[in-house]
Amino acid sequence: MNTRQMVTHLIIGLGNPGKEHNLNRHNVGFMLLDQLAAELGLKFSRHQFSALYTDGPFEGHKIILAKPQTFMNLVGRSVGPLSRFYRISTSNLIAAYDDLDLPLGTIRLRPAGGSAGHKGMQSIFEQLGTEAFPRLRIGIGRPPGKMDPADYVLQDFSRDELQMLEVILGEAVDCIRLFIREGIQAAMTYSNTTPL
Repeated sequence: MNTRQMVTHLIIGLGNPGKEHNLNRHNVGFMLLDQLAAELGLKFSRHQFSALYTDGPFEGHKIILAKPQTFMNLVGRSVGPLSRFYRISTSNLIAAYDDLDLPLGTIRLRPAGGSAGHKGMQSIFEQLGTEAFPRLRIGIGRPPGKMDPADYVLQDFSRDELQMLEVILGEAVDCIRLFIREGIQAAMTYSNTTPL
């Protein structure tokens, strides 16, 4: 008999709302959640706490997928109320977002850490009052030449980059599955096998 207690996990994908941002580098968190929802047969049909969200059973637990619609700099205003309303432990929350310091084609899961200047993560820190929660960093690489990073993250991925991204998003989905199924250490080990 399986006596394992059911746990609710909240997976937050960071991005900006609006069709014009769909393929922006900054929206890779939204892209990840769209892929995960599709694999689980879920649709983002509900709106609560300034977020599009969906939920369903997964691996004997409950999973909530949320895409804040506040624009990146204010995502904490969505994440804070969501986590409190559903009584999510910070250890069962993952924020997935773009990372300039990782090459495209890599992911890294960490249990805590700073924002490295990411405005979305800073907003979440302010609302949760802690930096101690898991985050899944998805590499988008550095801007070419002297391009302003703020302009770079709002550019669309190129066709070639989108093909590479399809592979890495699949690995990111597998990482989240491992996190829920086996815990953060197993998921971190998996994410660390993607080459830098």
